[in-house]
Amino acid sequence: MKTVKVVAAVIRDKDRIYATARGYGDYKGWWEFPGGKIEEGETPKQALAREIREELTAEISVGELIKTIEYDYPEFHLSMDCFWAEVISGELELKEAEAARWLSKDELLDVKWLPADLELIELVRGKLYGG
Repeated sequence: MKTVKVVAAVIRDKDRIYATARGYGDYKGWWEFPGGKIEEGETPKQALAREIREELTAEISVGELIKTIEYDYPEFHLSMDCFWAEVISGELELKEAEAARWLSKDELLDVKWLPADLELIELVRGKLYGG
């Protein structure tokens, strides 16, 4: 099975997390942490900063690695490095996603997460909100 290596940003603002809804493909309308594929010659952190700049027009500070999620979709294996991130300049503007929301602790499960991203929710909740 083909492995796709991607990065994702858990962008936080105080006690809220930023999520986007996919605007295309088989999982159109499902929610995810923004990010994308790593290009040749990039580190995961460089790729994440570039992807957020391209998809959301903002500059972010990429923090520590939260976890690398390994997930088998029917067509491919996903390896996703997930990092804490904060916006350092600009506004988050949607260029590819169909919607976006800032989610509080109580709203984290109000959206339909992509399966791989769902694996991260409890971990994020625990680290950000203490359980």
